[in-house]
Amino acid sequence: MSTRGTMIKITMSDGAEIGVYRVEPKGARRGGLVLIQEIFGVTEHIKELCDKFADEGYEVLGPSLYDREAPGFAVSYSPEDIQKAIKIARTEHPFDLSIKDAQTCIDALKGKGAVFITGFCYGGTVTWAAACKCDGLAAASGYYGGQIAQMNDLQPKCPTILHFGENDHGIPMSDVEKIRAAHPDATVYVYEGCGHGFNSDRRADYNDEAHKLGMNRTLELFQANGG
Repeated sequence: MSTRGTMIKITMSDGAEIGVYRVEPKGARRGGLVLIQEIFGVTEHIKELCDKFADEGYEVLGPSLYDREAPGFAVSYSPEDIQKAIKIARTEHPFDLSIKDAQTCIDALKGKGAVFITGFCYGGTVTWAAACKCDGLAAASGYYGGQIAQMNDLQPKCPTILHFGENDHGIPMSDVEKIRAAHPDATVYVYEGCGHGFNSDRRADYNDEAHKLGMNRTLELFQANGG
C-alpha cells in the first residue's frame, strides 16, 4: 500500500530538527492528531495509520522520535530489529524528550482546532504520559503501552481511553487492573484473545476485528471531544 503523506522537518524544544510524517486531511478538517510510533520507528505501517486517520478528516503529524540517535530509524519485527529498537528506547533516547516532542507537535497543530493524540506500543506509553503532562490536548487514545503501569500515579488532563490485549505477554492483566482501579475516569478496553500489537497488520498478533473496533472507539472519542 502506498502512503500519501510527506516527511517534513520540525525543530523541537532542544533545537534538534527531526523528521515528521505529515498528512493533510481528506475532506473537511476535523482536527489535528499527533500519532506516536511503535518502538520500531516511523515505519510504513505507522505511515499507513497516519493516512487512515487523515482519511477521517484529521491533519496528522507522526514524529520520528529516534532521529537524534538514529536518523530515519524504521525497522521490522524481526528478533534482531527488536533488539535494536529496545536498545535505542531504553538506553539511548531519553523518554522525556518524546513527551517534549509530542508537545511541539501539539503546538504546531493547536491553532487550527482541537488536537488529539494516539500511539502504539512505545507510543502508547508516550500517549499516556502526554495526556497527563502535555497542554492543549482534547483527548487521547493509547494502545498497549507497556510502561503505563509504572506511571500509575499520573493523572490524565484530558479524556483518555486505553487499549490492551487480553493475552499480551508483556503487559499482565494485573497491571491493566491496577491502571483501571487507579483511573476510574479513564476508559480501559481489553480485547479478548488478543496479544501485543493486535492493531498492526504486519504482526503475528494482528486481529482485524480488534483493529476496527479500536479505531471506531478512538474516532468516537475524538468526535465527542471536538473532532
